This record gives sequence, structure tokens and C-alpha cells, in this order.
Amino acid sequence: MIHIRARLSDGGTRLEVEGHEGHLEDGRVCAAISAITQTALLGLEQVALKHPDLVSIDIQEE
Repeated sequence: MIHIRARLSDGGTRLEVEGHEGHLEDGRVCAAISAITQTALLGLEQVALKHPDLVSIDIQEE
């Protein structure tokens, strides 16, 4: 099971994605969710690089 939690507040958005679709599936759902979240993160990183005076990004690998 993949769990996605989105928390929206005034001026903020928090998104958490964790889990796996399960050993009986073929991985397409996991791949799709990973592609969407990673593409969004890469896009935000590029905006931050282009506008460092306006956007700060902190990516931490655990």
C-alpha cells in the first residue's frame, strides 16, 4: 500500500509519500507515483537555482 499525505495550510503545503504497492503487483503504480513526485522535486529545484534570491530548497537524503 502506498500512503500519500497532503497537508495544506495558509502559505504552506506538506506532501509525504511512502510505501510500496505490494509484492503481487507489477510496479506500475509505484513507478508512476515516483515519477510524478521526483519530477515535481526536480522542477522546484530548477526554479530555486534560477531564482536563489526568491526560492530556497533543502533536499535531504535519509
